[in-house]
Amino acid sequence: MPYRKTPAEISRLEAARERLVSCATSVVAEVGWSQATVTAVADAAGIAAGSVYQHFPSKAALAVEVFRRAAGREVEVLGEVLHGPGCPVDRLRRGAEVFARRALENRGLAYALLAAPAEPAVGAERLEFRRHYRALFAEVVREGMAVGRLPQQNAEITAAALTGAIGEVLVDPLADPDESATEELLTDLTATALRCAGAPDS
Repeated sequence: MPYRKTPAEISRLEAARERLVSCATSVVAEVGWSQATVTAVADAAGIAAGSVYQHFPSKAALAVEVFRRAAGREVEVLGEVLHGPGCPVDRLRRGAEVFARRALENRGLAYALLAAPAEPAVGAERLEFRRHYRALFAEVVREGMAVGRLPQQNAEITAAALTGAIGEVLVDPLADPDESATEELLTDLTATALRCAGAPDS
């Protein structure tokens, strides 16, 4: 009869895996993907490097899990804002601001998610999550057109432009921060997002 793990063992393994992902996320935020070695993550978690492979078959698998968790949370937050109360234009403004502000408050992790050199598996995830961002922006742009707050346009193209522009605008500030310029950057970025969608000047 095959051995079956007890509920206590399963719980212990799940807790250890969660701690490992949390520690790996912190390491990536601090040193980037290339230096977030299995040894570095294991040291941060206080375990032997070999123990990492009890939970993930490779460094790439661990990196993908870190990316999915962190990027998934950003998609969730953006979705909450873009699906929240208010007119579509206001929600678009808030969405761009919230996304950028969260990035600037956690610069190391945001840079890793948006632009830092990474292995192909993480690059593939990055492309997939951009599709999620585009879908959210396209939805609110279509709502804006439906209620006459935004001009008729190809919502998918606008959403792609918004996603790309916001990420590109943030790359340099994330890599070389100037804390004193944060509010000005957010103001300019949200204004640019609205112009991209054709929102009238307020």
